[in-house]
Parts: sequence; C-alpha cells; structure tokens
Amino acid sequence: MDKQHIFDKPKNVTRLLVFFYAILVILVAIDFVIQKHPHFAWEEWPQFFAVFGFVACVLLVLVSKYVLRPLVKRKEDYYD
Repeated sequence: MDKQHIFDKPKNVTRLLVFFYAILVILVAIDFVIQKHPHFAWEEWPQFFAVFGFVACVLLVLVSKYVLRPLVKRKEDYYD
C-alpha cells in the first residue's frame, strides 16, 4: 500500500498556490502603503526590490549557464 502524501491530491496543490498568490498580492499592496526611507532615488520606485531581485536571479542563472558551466564542464568520456 502506497503512502498518500499531502501534494498527491491536486486540491491541496491548488490550495497552496492560492495561498502563495494571496501572500504575493498582500506583499505588493503593502509596498505601496508603507513609508520608505531610501538612500538612493531609485529605491523610491514602486516594486524596485522585487524587480531588482528578479533581474539578479535571471542574470545569475544566465551567467552560470553560459560563463561558468563551460569552465567546469568535463568531456563526456572523462572517466573512461
């Protein structure tokens, strides 16, 4: 008998995604309400840190794929 896990049911996955999207909407709304104390002018832009984090993540993936991977990659028959 297979053990039933929490994410085996699509209903639970849907609930979790709705929860995550609700948290996302709440955090985006809070960013427009809270008072910011920026050091630089661009930090006042709405959702600056969300966009900055997304761009940094994409750049990290691209640099690791196209710059770092060729440096550390071994040939296919390296261990033969």
